[in-house]
This record gives sequence, C-alpha cells and structure tokens, in this order.
Amino acid sequence: MQLDHVTIRTGDLEATKLFLIGVFDLVEKERPKMIQHIPGFWLFDGNDPIIHVIKSFGNHLDHASETIDHVGFKLENYTAFKKKLERLKIPYSLMDIEELNERRIFFRTPTGVLLEGVFNESV
Repeated sequence: MQLDHVTIRTGDLEATKLFLIGVFDLVEKERPKMIQHIPGFWLFDGNDPIIHVIKSFGNHLDHASETIDHVGFKLENYTAFKKKLERLKIPYSLMDIEELNERRIFFRTPTGVLLEGVFNESV
C-alpha cells in the first residue's frame, strides 16, 4: 500500500495552496470537471495529484467527531528541506528515530494542519 493523496480542508485556500507549493515544490493542475464546482485545488508531484485542497465553510459538515492528527510525507535531503523551511520562516520541530534510521520534521500549514517530513537518513 502507498499513499494516493491527502485532502486538506481549509478556510484559506490561496494561502494553503501557496504554502504547499512553496514547501513541497508542487504544481497546480486542473481538476476533473465533475468536481470543479467544489472550491479547491489539486497539487501534483510529477503526474501524481498528491495533495487535494478544498474549501472549508465552517459549518457542521466540515467537522468530524474524529480527525486525522497529521500527514507524513516521505521526502529526500533532510538538510536541504530544513534549510528551506528556515528560508521560508516556517517554524518546525525535529524528531530523530535512530532505530528506524529516520529523521522527521514537523511543521504546520498557515491554517494549522500538522505535516511531517520523513527522511530515511542516519542521525
């Protein structure tokens, strides 16, 4: 199994889109016509629409009683990504898991969604 995509619901579509494009170097492409009536964007990594962003209207339909805590993305080049977050002035926290040979960086979108970069690199 592998991650197909994640959908982020937000009250600030434009800021969230620009943040994700800037952090992950994604490209916005046109969504299927049948869903274009829903305000939002699909952001692609190559040919894969990895992040969907849709508008939150702040009503009862937007809030589930349970929620996903965060989304993790396998990335490469820990040092370069960390420097990029610093250059973009995005606060982050770090976690190194030696027994898994992984380094992790946690950060939030402008509206507070928690994201995690997972790097298979020695600590």
